[in-house]
Amino acid sequence: MSTNHSRSAIAVTGLRKSFGDHVVLDGLDLDVRRGTVFSLLGANGAGKTTTVNILSTLLSADAGAVRVAGHDLAREPDAVRAAIGVTGQFSAVDNLLTGEENLLLMADLHHLARGERRQRAGRLLEQFDLTDAAKKPASTYSGGMRRRLDLAMTLVGSPQVIFLDEPTTGLDPRSRRTMWQIIRELVAGGVTIFLTTQYLDEADELADRIAILDHGRVVAEGTADELKRRIPGGHVRLRFADQAGLDTALRELDQATRDTDALTLRVPGDGSLRSLKTLIDQLDSRALDVDELSVHTPDLDDVFLALTGTPTHEKVTTR
Repeated sequence: MSTNHSRSAIAVTGLRKSFGDHVVLDGLDLDVRRGTVFSLLGANGAGKTTTVNILSTLLSADAGAVRVAGHDLAREPDAVRAAIGVTGQFSAVDNLLTGEENLLLMADLHHLARGERRQRAGRLLEQFDLTDAAKKPASTYSGGMRRRLDLAMTLVGSPQVIFLDEPTTGLDPRSRRTMWQIIRELVAGGVTIFLTTQYLDEADELADRIAILDHGRVVAEGTADELKRRIPGGHVRLRFADQAGLDTALRELDQATRDTDALTLRVPGDGSLRSLKTLIDQLDSRALDVDELSVHTPDLDDVFLALTGTPTHEKVTTR
């Protein structure tokens, strides 16, 4: 892990936490760069929610060093709280209040000046496309609107780091994509997002880096593409115009397997640009005429299963 904390929004070294005899975090190291989305994935009981609770000052660690937004978690918890926002699985929205009133309440809790509180609420209502519903009770909001309001409430305090715990659970596809766009805009504005999600496609879509947690330890970390390349099964699919072209290519290319009916060859590859270039150079040097080429890599579900032994559809949660 990098020791250059000036570029780190979150720097964690040797984090440990046990509940009785049960070890939840066993020497966790994380380095989250400023202005990025970092996603922590893991099966039920892997320690993700415990990690978030410690980093957001809701739970104390047994051992380890943590800095959040440049502040030491143990020595400066108030400074950490002032620099972060937390949007949990369960909405903090008050159903009896309107959207605007929810935001004004948060502004009061952050001790904003009277003029500033209404300005901030107005900007956030506009940013999250809630202006038309500002005067309506939150109880009348759809699921997507509630999640947008919940995140807007988190932003009232202008946090540098936001912990998002399953931000799109239960949302329809359109609302999920709206939330994804909002998250991208926040990061473009310099905010750091620490994301836990049960949807691996969400981590694939949003995260600059992903860490997979298993039994309290990080078992893999990298970009989505880097993680996928670690798992065997990647290949390049070559389709040919006729049987003769297929037969010629099969004789020339090592390790290729054929699908005669589809006139295709499957050539093993790790999905990297280097391996693809090597294959293309082979095709070119041997004058092999390919009708269509497509690259296939394992997805994050395959990665997760290979590294943790846990099928994602069964147990990937953020508990």
